[in-house]
Amino acid sequence: MVIGTIADTLTRGVGNVTDTLSETFFEPVVRIGVTGLSRAGKTVFITSLVANLLDRGRMPQLAAEAEARILTAYLQPQPDDTVARFDYESHLAALTAREPRWPDSTRAVSELRLSLKVRPTGLLAGLQGPRTVHLDIVDYPGEWLLDLGLLEQSYEHWTEKTLKRLPQRPGSEPFLTMLGGIDPNEEFTEPKAKALAETFTEALQTAREAGFSDCTPGRFLLPGEKAGSPALTFAPMPKPENPARRGLWREMDRRFEAYKSQIVKPFFRDHFSRIDRQIVLVDALGAIHAGPPALDDLRRTMAGILKAFRPGSNAWLTQLLRGRRVEKILFAATKADHLHHTQHQRLTAIMEALTREARDRARFAGAETAAMSIAALRATVEQTLPHNGSELDCVRGTLLNPDGSRGKQAAFYPGALPEDPAHLLTPAREGAAGWLDADYEIMRFAPAPLTLKPGEGPPHIRLDRAAQFLVGDRL
Repeated sequence: MVIGTIADTLTRGVGNVTDTLSETFFEPVVRIGVTGLSRAGKTVFITSLVANLLDRGRMPQLAAEAEARILTAYLQPQPDDTVARFDYESHLAALTAREPRWPDSTRAVSELRLSLKVRPTGLLAGLQGPRTVHLDIVDYPGEWLLDLGLLEQSYEHWTEKTLKRLPQRPGSEPFLTMLGGIDPNEEFTEPKAKALAETFTEALQTAREAGFSDCTPGRFLLPGEKAGSPALTFAPMPKPENPARRGLWREMDRRFEAYKSQIVKPFFRDHFSRIDRQIVLVDALGAIHAGPPALDDLRRTMAGILKAFRPGSNAWLTQLLRGRRVEKILFAATKADHLHHTQHQRLTAIMEALTREARDRARFAGAETAAMSIAALRATVEQTLPHNGSELDCVRGTLLNPDGSRGKQAAFYPGALPEDPAHLLTPAREGAAGWLDADYEIMRFAPAPLTLKPGEGPPHIRLDRAAQFLVGDRL
């Protein structure tokens, strides 16, 4: 095993050196990781980003486009033949159909290569012709990202943390009741382990639907091809004083370690450790709507997410010596189109406060970070309506029915976000059960029908600024 580990490390090291030299002196490659927790809008973000880089009429904040230096952009076969291709064409077709619909959400790792031919600037502009920059966009579930934090935890430690927070979350009662009736030292049986794992998974699903963010292990929610495997058939269980050799607790401990070594580590090695730039999409409005406990859970999750990254500079010599590092991290609050533009700065301020700890750590390590509010695809228009002698700044769109069908048109006022983010974060930190002075409502909107002019991508809010932060310096 040790020899295999050394060989694998050397092989990947040689690969990193070869890739680095090729990218430095020939055609640069930027690997962009796109992640976010459930319903944050990863699939829509990638689809709209690619569409707006292919047809850049709505990208004035992307400097290379504003300077007319992007000559063309085109899709190419991706370099990783064993990774599923991001189904860009099908997702775009869903968003641009006569009756548009939201595409299916991310359930596994996928990838797409977009190449741009760019005219250089500065002193080299007159000495060399256009060069090609490859953007490899890697889409992966945020739930899997959270699992990277498990690598530093033992089963005992993870159990202690999990059982401490479960009583404060809805839907945990059936699992806690079942766990209370089981002796951790009783002899292991597969049906008992399966029942515990299934009931625990239901508790995680309920917590996620209620707006909570930190719901690990992430593969319990998105198992993929691993569904039903022993590595996904365990649950938290208090450690007995003297764990029996064939007891239930000891087998749960073994399976937890198998989950880390056989599922989490390969994901980190094969995908995550090769990322240069990262965007983390966050449904901050959904967490605010869910209440103070969900918002504080999101804050702690954002701080924990950074521990999974290797932030720092990616100078080519640094890559040769230490391997790739994530040199830019963007935390983006999605669904800005659910608010009138007068509240966007407040949403951005809340996002900055939520990610303050994470961004400070990244900057200390040498990475560049930013927070902003965006809408990868604008689904609403703004409208000001009279109300009780005053005016309300609203948004209007087509409501999305619970079954996913398109509903009626409606104008909606979600409530005014506070100017000071502390008015939300302080009660969240203090464990308040609800907001004292306001209610924040969030509606689900269906995508609006699109009529695109030649050269225009789908309408968005600040997607061009996000692209400029992520890759502008490489163009």
